[in-house]
Amino acid sequence: MMLSRRNLVTHLALVCVTAVLATSGLLAQDSPVRRGRKYKPPPETSKITVLVTKKSTGKPIMNAAVVFNPYKDGKDIGNLEVKTDPDGKATIDIIPTGSQVTVQVIANGMATFAQNYQVDEPTKEIAIEMLTPREQVSSYRENDNAPSKRKWGVQEPIRPKPAAPKSDSGATPQSSQPPAHSDSSQQPAPQQ
Repeated sequence: MMLSRRNLVTHLALVCVTAVLATSGLLAQDSPVRRGRKYKPPPETSKITVLVTKKSTGKPIMNAAVVFNPYKDGKDIGNLEVKTDPDGKATIDIIPTGSQVTVQVIANGMATFAQNYQVDEPTKEIAIEMLTPREQVSSYRENDNAPSKRKWGVQEPIRPKPAAPKSDSGATPQSSQPPAHSDSSQQPAPQQ
Protein backbone atom coordinates (compact mmCIF):
# COMPACT_ATOMS: atom_id res chain seq x y z
CA MET A 1 0.00 0.00 0.00
CA MET A 2 1.31 3.33 -1.01
CA LEU A 3 1.15 6.33 1.21
CA SER A 4 0.13 9.53 -0.26
CA ARG A 5 2.61 12.29 -0.43
CA ARG A 6 0.73 14.23 2.22
CA ASN A 7 0.74 11.32 4.67
CA LEU A 8 4.41 10.69 3.97
CA VAL A 9 5.33 14.26 4.83
CA THR A 10 3.22 14.11 7.99
CA HIS A 11 4.88 10.86 9.09
CA LEU A 12 8.39 12.26 8.41
CA ALA A 13 7.57 15.46 10.27
CA LEU A 14 6.24 13.46 13.25
CA VAL A 15 9.36 11.28 13.32
CA CYS A 16 11.64 14.34 13.18
CA VAL A 17 9.75 16.14 15.94
CA THR A 18 9.86 13.01 18.13
CA ALA A 19 13.60 12.61 17.55
CA VAL A 20 14.26 16.29 18.35
CA LEU A 21 12.18 16.14 21.52
CA ALA A 22 13.89 12.94 22.69
CA THR A 23 17.34 14.40 22.05
CA SER A 24 16.53 17.70 23.75
CA GLY A 25 15.23 15.82 26.79
CA LEU A 26 18.54 13.98 27.07
CA LEU A 27 20.48 17.20 26.69
CA ALA A 28 18.36 18.96 29.31
CA GLN A 29 19.38 16.36 31.92
CA ASP A 30 23.06 17.31 31.49
CA SER A 31 22.53 20.95 32.44
CA PRO A 32 21.04 21.37 35.95
CA VAL A 33 17.95 23.45 36.39
CA ARG A 34 18.72 26.41 38.66
CA ARG A 35 15.99 26.76 41.23
CA GLY A 36 16.18 28.33 44.69
CA ARG A 37 19.27 29.80 46.32
CA LYS A 38 22.88 29.13 45.46
CA TYR A 39 24.60 26.71 47.84
CA LYS A 40 26.98 28.46 50.20
CA PRO A 41 29.40 26.14 52.02
CA PRO A 42 29.85 26.69 55.76
CA PRO A 43 32.97 28.60 56.85
CA GLU A 44 36.14 26.80 57.89
CA THR A 45 36.26 26.13 61.62
CA SER A 46 39.03 25.92 64.19
CA LYS A 47 39.45 23.60 67.15
CA ILE A 48 40.18 25.42 70.43
CA THR A 49 41.37 23.62 73.56
CA VAL A 50 41.48 25.51 76.86
CA LEU A 51 43.43 24.17 79.86
CA VAL A 52 42.26 25.68 83.18
CA THR A 53 44.55 25.33 86.23
CA LYS A 54 45.00 26.95 89.65
CA LYS A 55 47.95 29.33 89.58
CA SER A 56 48.94 28.57 93.19
CA THR A 57 49.13 24.78 92.79
CA GLY A 58 49.13 24.10 89.06
CA LYS A 59 46.32 21.55 89.49
CA PRO A 60 43.53 21.35 86.88
CA ILE A 61 40.12 22.77 87.76
CA MET A 62 37.25 20.43 86.97
CA ASN A 63 33.74 21.66 86.07
CA ALA A 64 34.77 25.27 85.39
CA ALA A 65 32.52 27.10 82.92
CA VAL A 66 34.41 28.21 79.77
CA VAL A 67 32.34 30.65 77.67
CA PHE A 68 33.34 31.22 74.02
CA ASN A 69 31.98 34.36 72.29
CA PRO A 70 33.33 34.73 68.69
CA TYR A 71 33.16 37.88 66.54
CA LYS A 72 33.87 37.89 62.80
CA ASP A 73 33.74 40.91 60.49
CA GLY A 74 32.26 42.96 63.32
CA LYS A 75 29.34 40.55 63.83
CA ASP A 76 28.60 38.72 67.07
CA ILE A 77 28.27 35.05 66.07
CA GLY A 78 26.82 33.93 69.42
CA ASN A 79 28.25 32.23 72.48
CA LEU A 80 28.63 28.74 73.81
CA GLU A 81 29.53 27.42 77.27
CA VAL A 82 31.61 24.27 77.76
CA LYS A 83 32.48 22.70 81.13
CA THR A 84 36.02 21.47 81.83
CA ASP A 85 36.68 17.75 82.22
CA PRO A 86 38.63 16.17 85.16
CA ASP A 87 41.88 17.12 83.40
CA GLY A 88 40.81 20.79 83.35
CA LYS A 89 40.32 20.84 79.55
CA ALA A 90 37.44 22.30 77.54
CA THR A 91 37.40 21.72 73.76
CA ILE A 92 35.25 23.26 71.03
CA ASP A 93 35.60 22.79 67.26
CA ILE A 94 32.96 25.06 65.70
CA ILE A 95 34.61 28.50 66.02
CA PRO A 96 35.02 30.09 62.54
CA THR A 97 38.66 30.48 61.48
CA GLY A 98 39.71 34.12 61.30
CA SER A 99 37.44 35.27 64.12
CA GLN A 100 38.24 37.01 67.38
CA VAL A 101 37.05 35.02 70.40
CA THR A 102 36.42 36.27 73.92
CA VAL A 103 37.14 33.42 76.34
CA GLN A 104 35.66 33.78 79.82
CA VAL A 105 36.29 31.27 82.63
CA ILE A 106 34.12 31.05 85.76
CA ALA A 107 35.11 28.63 88.55
CA ASN A 108 34.04 28.29 92.19
CA GLY A 109 36.46 29.98 94.57
CA MET A 110 38.40 31.71 91.77
CA ALA A 111 38.36 35.21 90.29
CA THR A 112 36.59 35.36 86.91
CA PHE A 113 38.94 35.39 83.89
CA ALA A 114 38.26 36.96 80.49
CA GLN A 115 40.54 37.66 77.52
CA ASN A 116 40.30 38.07 73.72
CA TYR A 117 42.13 35.74 71.32
CA GLN A 118 42.56 35.89 67.52
CA VAL A 119 41.93 32.47 65.91
CA ASP A 120 43.70 32.30 62.52
CA GLU A 121 44.98 28.70 62.60
CA PRO A 122 43.00 25.42 62.44
CA THR A 123 43.95 24.48 66.04
CA LYS A 124 44.65 26.68 69.04
CA GLU A 125 45.61 25.75 72.59
CA ILE A 126 45.08 28.22 75.43
CA ALA A 127 46.42 27.76 78.99
CA ILE A 128 44.66 29.76 81.70
CA GLU A 129 45.88 30.03 85.29
CA MET A 130 43.10 31.05 87.67
CA LEU A 131 43.75 33.32 90.65
CA THR A 132 41.97 33.50 93.97
CA PRO A 133 39.63 36.49 94.24
CA ARG A 134 41.34 39.87 94.56
CA GLU A 135 40.21 42.69 96.80
CA GLN A 136 38.01 45.32 95.20
CA VAL A 137 39.83 48.36 93.81
CA SER A 138 39.35 51.50 95.90
CA SER A 139 40.27 55.13 95.23
CA TYR A 140 40.59 55.81 98.97
CA ARG A 141 43.60 53.61 99.71
CA GLU A 142 46.55 51.85 98.13
CA ASN A 143 45.56 49.13 95.63
CA ASP A 144 48.33 46.56 95.69
CA ASN A 145 46.33 43.66 94.18
CA ALA A 146 45.97 42.16 97.66
CA PRO A 147 44.05 38.92 98.00
CA SER A 148 40.50 39.18 99.25
CA LYS A 149 39.93 38.81 102.97
CA ARG A 150 36.59 37.07 102.40
CA LYS A 151 36.09 33.51 101.28
CA TRP A 152 34.19 32.91 98.04
CA GLY A 153 30.43 32.77 98.34
CA VAL A 154 30.32 34.96 101.45
CA GLN A 155 28.32 38.08 100.61
CA GLU A 156 28.19 39.85 103.98
CA PRO A 157 31.10 40.42 106.37
CA ILE A 158 31.03 38.14 109.39
CA ARG A 159 29.94 40.15 112.42
CA PRO A 160 31.08 39.14 115.92
CA LYS A 161 28.39 37.68 118.16
CA PRO A 162 27.69 39.38 121.50
CA ALA A 163 29.55 37.83 124.39
CA ALA A 164 27.53 35.61 126.73
CA PRO A 165 27.48 36.60 130.43
CA LYS A 166 30.26 34.90 132.37
CA SER A 167 29.39 32.87 135.42
CA ASP A 168 31.44 31.38 138.23
CA SER A 169 32.18 27.73 137.90
CA GLY A 170 29.38 25.74 139.45
CA ALA A 171 27.31 28.83 140.33
CA THR A 172 24.00 29.60 138.68
CA PRO A 173 24.00 32.55 136.28
CA GLN A 174 22.65 35.83 137.62
CA SER A 175 19.25 37.14 136.58
CA SER A 176 19.09 39.60 133.72
CA GLN A 177 17.41 42.36 135.80
CA PRO A 178 19.29 45.62 136.08
CA PRO A 179 20.86 46.38 139.43
CA ALA A 180 18.94 48.63 141.83
CA HIS A 181 20.26 52.16 142.05
CA SER A 182 20.62 53.94 145.37
CA ASP A 183 20.27 57.38 143.83
CA SER A 184 16.60 58.39 143.79
CA SER A 185 17.09 60.70 140.79
CA GLN A 186 18.01 57.73 138.64
CA GLN A 187 14.80 55.83 139.46
CA PRO A 188 12.45 55.25 136.51
CA ALA A 189 9.24 57.27 136.46
CA PRO A 190 6.11 55.37 137.45
CA GLN A 191 4.01 54.17 134.60
CA GLN A 192 0.46 55.36 134.24
